[in-house]
Amino acid sequence: MKKIVISLVLLCTLLGASAETVGDVSTTFKLLSPNDKVVVDVFDDPEVAGVACYLSHAKTGGYKGALGLAEDTSDASVACRQVGPISFRGKIATQEEVFNARSSFLFKHVRVVRMVDHKRNTLVYLVYSDKLIEGSPKNSVTAVPVPATQPIPLK
Repeated sequence: MKKIVISLVLLCTLLGASAETVGDVSTTFKLLSPNDKVVVDVFDDPEVAGVACYLSHAKTGGYKGALGLAEDTSDASVACRQVGPISFRGKIATQEEVFNARSSFLFKHVRVVRMVDHKRNTLVYLVYSDKLIEGSPKNSVTAVPVPATQPIPLK
């Protein structure tokens, strides 16, 4: 049993970037259960050193939220910035999911996709929320220009 748990943790770590919580703000007061919040997380692009993405998203409180059974709203925003010298760990795809987090018990995820604007030598990051049954049009986009002297290596 211990080996299975360790294997699952390692698999989840390898599948994508992990986020660290920077902070949160309570938006609704609940007397006997956790408040609704807006949470700000940060993650580093797994293939591009020197780029960090800040992701804000709603977190449902209450008893369902405390038990992980609540469905968070589809509101999310992303801001990616150069935080150091940009370097690529290898060739990157023109479009690739770089972050994925569950936002409901069964079906919904917040996803961040990196796209390459080759003409402008820019990395574009899109955050959106999906749902197995119906999609969500709510999204946010940000871009990080790469120095002109450093072309983006594409797969």
